Amino acid sequence: MVDFNLSNWIDRAGSPAKKKLLLAFSIVINLGLLFYFKYTDFFIGIFNDIAGGNIQPLKLVLPIGISFYTFENLSYTIDVYRGHFKPVKSFWDYCFFLTFFPKLVMGPIVRASDFVPQIRQDILVTKEDIAKGLYLIVGGLFKKVVISDYIYTNYVEGIFDQPVLHCGLECLLGVYGYALVIYCDFSGYSDMAIGIARWMGFHIPENFDSPYQSTSITEFWRRWHISLSSWLRDYLYIPLGGNRKGKFRQYLNLFTTMLLGGLWHGASWNFILWGGMHGAALAFDKMRMEIFGKAKKVRSALYLFIQKTAGLIITFHFVCFCWIFFKAGTFAKAQTILHQLFFNFNAKAFVPLVQNYNTVFCIMLLGFLVHFLPRKFENGAQRFLSVLPLAGRILVLVFMIWVVIQARTAEQVLPIYLQF
Repeated sequence: MVDFNLSNWIDRAGSPAKKKLLLAFSIVINLGLLFYFKYTDFFIGIFNDIAGGNIQPLKLVLPIGISFYTFENLSYTIDVYRGHFKPVKSFWDYCFFLTFFPKLVMGPIVRASDFVPQIRQDILVTKEDIAKGLYLIVGGLFKKVVISDYIYTNYVEGIFDQPVLHCGLECLLGVYGYALVIYCDFSGYSDMAIGIARWMGFHIPENFDSPYQSTSITEFWRRWHISLSSWLRDYLYIPLGGNRKGKFRQYLNLFTTMLLGGLWHGASWNFILWGGMHGAALAFDKMRMEIFGKAKKVRSALYLFIQKTAGLIITFHFVCFCWIFFKAGTFAKAQTILHQLFFNFNAKAFVPLVQNYNTVFCIMLLGFLVHFLPRKFENGAQRFLSVLPLAGRILVLVFMIWVVIQARTAEQVLPIYLQF
């Protein structure tokens, strides 16, 4: 209610000073509520540790989806302030934009300028929309339930719960497994949200683009959680100065942006460290491109292949290294995993490990193979679904539901990003 009224007042305000004041109030309200619910106990703990205080944590219940719709609110009022978007006059249109159910709980983070104009348009759902939506929903279900949930409950969960009981090889495969788990979990949900919206006549932008195919950390963040990374770029990195104030300032802005991006994920030093490592890597990657990108040399196809392959392997393993801190929950658990990796690897455990978890590793292999399929396979599958008769599409959906029922685990596995 506050942001709906503030956006219209900003639009009508005559003086730039008044607009800035109204925007500042909107930012304080939004970030204040997010801070209160999400970070109060975190900072109470810091105060108690530093000052020796005894303030009791509030143990607040986190409102579902607050991190996502807070960013949508902020982008709305900021875009109105910048003159990029005219605020809606109908409060119901604004509520519909914020509470559109497919993306409400875990995103993607949708910009009002992309979504609001679609509200009052005539709904048109084409055969291609039906096929695209079916592909995304079926694919999302497969990623979430068949790949992510199965790998997590049958292997990854045990590794991260008690890493001291597992050798370095088991931990390494657990980290690889978690890289697949978090990708299939979140991109699977995003795909389903986009697919359901497509069936309802609404187009939501893509949120993942095969991120583990990236050959640099900069490319990774163009492919991973696209709606968040683009939001951080447009509403944090660029306002901080972007690349307009010299190289050192650019590197500092990248680091700061990702540090705050890590904090956005949760009130934990692990998330802050995770964001800081990615920020430092992005700054280093920009520096590398500045140094080596200017040299224009004729390079052979073999050289380019080796360069891309090395870049892909290095980027993937750096991302996996960072996932350890993202998932571990505490520094102690992360330290234990790293200790097992470097000082208790035990390569001899490979054969019995594969024998005991052969189904898990087969599904992991399937997941990575699907992830690295070229885009033309995805386009071909969508074209096939678009030419299928209605009965054929229903059979595809029913078959996938049956597969999900057979593969689902006994315990419910909540989506990972639900906690944010």
